Amino acid sequence: MKKFLVIQTASIGDVILATAVAEKLHAYFPDSQIDMMIKKGYDSLFEDHPFINKVYSWDKKKHKYRSLFSIWRQIRRQRYDLIVNIQRYAATGFITAFGKAKETSGFNKNPFSCFFTHRIKHEIGVKGVHEVDRNQKLIAHITDDKAVRPGLYPNEKILEKVKHYKSERYICVAPCSLWFTKQYPEDLWIQFLRQIPADLKVYLLGGKDDGALCDRIIANVPDKQIESLAGQLNLLESAALMRDAAMNYVNDSSPMHLASSQNAPTTAIFCSTTADFGFGPLSDDSVVVEENRNLKCRPCGLHGYRECPKGHFNCAYFIDIKELIDRL
Repeated sequence: MKKFLVIQTASIGDVILATAVAEKLHAYFPDSQIDMMIKKGYDSLFEDHPFINKVYSWDKKKHKYRSLFSIWRQIRRQRYDLIVNIQRYAATGFITAFGKAKETSGFNKNPFSCFFTHRIKHEIGVKGVHEVDRNQKLIAHITDDKAVRPGLYPNEKILEKVKHYKSERYICVAPCSLWFTKQYPEDLWIQFLRQIPADLKVYLLGGKDDGALCDRIIANVPDKQIESLAGQLNLLESAALMRDAAMNYVNDSSPMHLASSQNAPTTAIFCSTTADFGFGPLSDDSVVVEENRNLKCRPCGLHGYRECPKGHFNCAYFIDIKELIDRL
């Protein structure tokens, strides 16, 4: 096999985890062409990637189906040896089934899976099974059954850009999440940062929309060395900074997977969700911190919510801040 396409057009974290499939394909077929199809906006993840050849960027917001069919036509011309579809939705299932590849592989929950060469049973919530393990099954017939860690590759320009941030010992904190119930509360982040050593530098990471929260945190911890980089670094630049941090504090969100892609030390805080869903940290030095009172309402769902369904958010407030401090 000489030409592969890996499809994952979901969220940032899902795309990062999908790189584990590309890593394994490259390990077994080092001279092959490996392409990826992702959602538009995440292209920067693959800037100067050492073995990802082409990235198809699907614009889901503007001319969604026009963009999809344009990509489909390009894919058909490539005549891939294998298309690996990690998603379980019809749009990418259509691309896979009718992309003129010699072989196709995807999960049986995809509406077009009846047309796939290899249909793999998709199971979530199986204890001890990570998302990378689930995805690895899609290529086990040509590699093996052992998943590898996802990988991203900041180039020299990016490493140089973040170099000046690394002049002293520092930690990275990514305090935000798209979902309220997956985000460690603002007041608890403040309590935690008030207790860290005064000589430790702290970088707050996030997007532009996270700037207000980061600024409030800084305003409430005036005696510590805290700097907000929200909206100032792109994904690969954030990953490059996280790589050499003494510790990275993250929610169950995309920064956790960025840390995994660099094998960076990680403390992952899980509020309403649990790592048993298969989306926990993968770094060698990684720990999941969560409440230990066995709340009956937790987990309340696979994804986060805009507010706690019970109104108390105890899955966050029952977490012992000392466990975060101890990771330093």
